[in-house]
Amino acid sequence: MGAGSMGTLLGACLTRAGRPVDLIDIDSQHVDALNAGGATVRGTMNFNVPVHALIPEEMEGVYDLVFLLVKQTNNRSAFEQLKPHLHKKGIVCTLQNGIPEPVVAAAFGKRRTLGCAVTWAAILVGPGVVECTAERERWSSLIGSLNNRFTEKIREVQEILSLVCPTEFIDNLMGIRWSKLLINCSFSGICAALGCTFGEILENEKAFKYAQYIARECIRVSEVQGYEMVPMADGKNFKALMDFEREEDRPATARIYHELWGSVKSGKASMLQDLEKGRRSEIDAINGLLSRTGRRFGVPTPVNDRVVKIVKAIEKKRLNPCIENLEIFKEL
Repeated sequence: MGAGSMGTLLGACLTRAGRPVDLIDIDSQHVDALNAGGATVRGTMNFNVPVHALIPEEMEGVYDLVFLLVKQTNNRSAFEQLKPHLHKKGIVCTLQNGIPEPVVAAAFGKRRTLGCAVTWAAILVGPGVVECTAERERWSSLIGSLNNRFTEKIREVQEILSLVCPTEFIDNLMGIRWSKLLINCSFSGICAALGCTFGEILENEKAFKYAQYIARECIRVSEVQGYEMVPMADGKNFKALMDFEREEDRPATARIYHELWGSVKSGKASMLQDLEKGRRSEIDAINGLLSRTGRRFGVPTPVNDRVVKIVKAIEKKRLNPCIENLEIFKEL
């Protein structure tokens, strides 16, 4: 549910693997294109597969498993549409950005809520067409539950996701989520604020510096809550590789960023894609969450706060997403 770029890619891969899947999305033009010509995946993968797509109003019966990929800005309406169609023992596995599990659990129950963080990425090129921007061999999924216990239901979901990429259960869901939040806040936030691809952030000395400081802020906020970030991306420990005390120590942390984003240089943050389409972004659920949590625990997040300010100004048409917005960071 939420068959945009990531949802279409996941649905197409599962369909190609032989699983019966409904791709549900509010964009009727995209749904019509999927039904007429199948899901077309290009980029680091290239294939086309016939799929069954529908808008939420066309849902019938009940589902055993729902992969949730709607924007968090659409949670309320999506939950109301989904509730009548979720089996009483059905599972909602959220792949949304931010830390969505508490909100999903409030709507569907803790026992029916799973969280999943992935390392693959995609861009919606046009109706029915997505571009995969992550190298296939780097794909992985990490799943967990709010009680951090492994169950038969989790095993079933793990087996399904393993049809797409290596999938591992982790008994530290919040550790997963804060690791992924670091990725989203540091690069996706900057990408949206500056109107850049991930590669352009890597290649711009000033923008890259601010991304490194946001990562450090995220590490600090995670630490104060007692969360231990789970290693992601080939087992890399973000705290060990990204944290620094002094400005002169910062350049030594550059390598990990190039390893993480070097293979997806053409990638564009979903927040930026939303801004370019004139839509409200998920800034409140991603960088905004880091800022709010930092304030609650007394941890300053000045660079991240500035990203939130810029993106909100873009949403209100007071700014454009462009590299010139770097000037707004100057006094920090």
